[in-house]
Amino acid sequence: MACFANLPMISSPNPNPNPNLKASASLSQSSISTKLHFSSQFSSLSPSPLSLRCNQTLILRRFGGRAPSVSPTLVVVASANPNSLKIMISGAPASGKGTQCELITKKHDLVHIAAGDLLRAEVAAGSENGRRAKEFMEKGKLVPNEIVVMMVRDRLLQPDSQEKGWLLDGYPRSQSQATALKEFGFEPDLFILLEVPEEILVERVVGRRLDPVTGRIYHLKYSPPENEEIAARLTQRFDDTEEKVKLRLRTHHQNVEAVLSLYKDITIKVNGGVSKEEVFAQIDSALEKLVKQKKATAGPVAI
Repeated sequence: MACFANLPMISSPNPNPNPNLKASASLSQSSISTKLHFSSQFSSLSPSPLSLRCNQTLILRRFGGRAPSVSPTLVVVASANPNSLKIMISGAPASGKGTQCELITKKHDLVHIAAGDLLRAEVAAGSENGRRAKEFMEKGKLVPNEIVVMMVRDRLLQPDSQEKGWLLDGYPRSQSQATALKEFGFEPDLFILLEVPEEILVERVVGRRLDPVTGRIYHLKYSPPENEEIAARLTQRFDDTEEKVKLRLRTHHQNVEAVLSLYKDITIKVNGGVSKEEVFAQIDSALEKLVKQKKATAGPVAI
């Protein structure tokens, strides 16, 4: 049964906020976003209210490093589906994470969110976050965590992510990133970790080759080029050497252990050293179980 809460439109700062509003704020350099949880008692607050369904999220947003003198803006960001899946997946370089993301999103119709893709899209679009990120990239510096976190947060708040559910690919990569997402209220239902023996990972990475014409990735052993013409033009990434991949793996393991400390109760470790079909069967079994649990526990929301 649909339930509604009536909220007044705010036209001026209120020095004495209604005690029924329970707010939790997360501060960053670029914005403050506060989720306002509401009850049916709001129905008497205003003769011209803003009506929200009970499964919608209301964001009170202020821009800038300091609180502005103008009143904040109320924004309804999405209508969340209680049955939608919220999944994070992590894996070392060449663990097969990209392949599994394709299979997961295809079957379960989740929104695939990869931080690297978001970063490139924001830069190409010339958004505020994109312009800030580009300044660091042009100087050869890493984009600060707070910029990437805001990009991920904004994507997770989009209506399709809220309705269909999301698959967060390779993010968070550090404890600080995971903590920031928690502070914004994003909690996964499941954290999937692909585990592959190091010797297999090294073999997969060192054998990778790129076709500069088509952009396709080949592997000299597992997915060789179709003909000699393609083979002759293949190139190897500068960091796809045994020495550099082992360094990347060491960094990955250190970071993922810190992230797992926050998600240990909802983590499944999947053997990624077998065929892609077998890997997906392990993942899909866990996801199907989760879907059944959500459907079994879903019910009317009482407020």
